[in-house]
Amino acid sequence: MPTTHTCMCMCTYTRLKITPIQLIILAIYRSLSGNFTNFLRNLDSILNTWHSNIVELVICGDININYLENCNKRQQLDALLQTYNLIGTVSFPTRKSKASTTAIHNIFITRTKNYNINPCINGLSDHEAQIITVENMVPTKQTNKITTKRDINEQSILEFQLLLSHENWEDIFMEDAANTSFNKFLNIYLRMFHCCFIKKHTNCKAISKPWLTKGIQTACNQKRELYLKMRDNNEMKHKLYYKQYCKILTSHKGSEKTVL
Repeated sequence: MPTTHTCMCMCTYTRLKITPIQLIILAIYRSLSGNFTNFLRNLDSILNTWHSNIVELVICGDININYLENCNKRQQLDALLQTYNLIGTVSFPTRKSKASTTAIHNIFITRTKNYNINPCINGLSDHEAQIITVENMVPTKQTNKITTKRDINEQSILEFQLLLSHENWEDIFMEDAANTSFNKFLNIYLRMFHCCFIKKHTNCKAISKPWLTKGIQTACNQKRELYLKMRDNNEMKHKLYYKQYCKILTSHKGSEKTVL
């Protein structure tokens, strides 16, 4: 996790890829004696770099700005964060001492999210932790499924064959150790294979089949086992049993589709 030191300020982040979004959690500490203008400028630069429709941002840490007061620094920070649709969530004291009670720690999340936040008194220092629960942080519904397949066609096959024919295999035949010889051959073969048959990512629309129950899936697997048994055995009883099983399974599928 990269760490940046700028004007008595430290920040570190964690990036989590949770399909279909990326969750970036940015932890910040700003010194009370640091240059506040430079802090805002650098924070704006970081947020501008990461801002995207597929990125969910969460900022947390000790910013040394009391959110129990409507001070000038709070107004400036809120104005910046609002341009990225982020809001502060802490409205209770996070640091208590004999002289003062302040909320200098905060967690900033997307404005549209529903959340529940509570203090966590750990007893280790006068700085209290916060625990936040955010609803629907990651979309649960995914309409499209990304599949990966290699582009294998007549042209790529011809190119692959051409590369194999032009390859010099002398080093392989001159090798005495069988394992070393095989590894050299496999490396050359795979290099050409990956070069000619490139992977492509395609979006496939998810096909909803609510009628395809667990029972039907099990029956379909059993049907395949019966087919293989019938194929390898010419006895008439296996063929008749397989045909009867197929009729029952087809009828059951039709009943499930009709109900739904």
